[in-house]
Amino acid sequence: MPDASRWLLAAVLAMSASACVTINIYFPAAAAEKAADRIIDEVWQLREGAAAAPAPGPAQGESK
Repeated sequence: MPDASRWLLAAVLAMSASACVTINIYFPAAAAEKAADRIIDEVWQLREGAAAAPAPGPAQGESK
């Protein structure tokens, strides 16, 4: 029986070790910064467009 428990322990340790996997993905810093700047510019354009548009009034047939 002690032999079987050693195999079980070895199998558990092997599975535990194989479960600890880290995947690193590296993005070029310049490309990431450029994409972030583009997104920020788009957000500011949306905000400026929303601020410039008049607020919608009540629909026809509706009363306040």
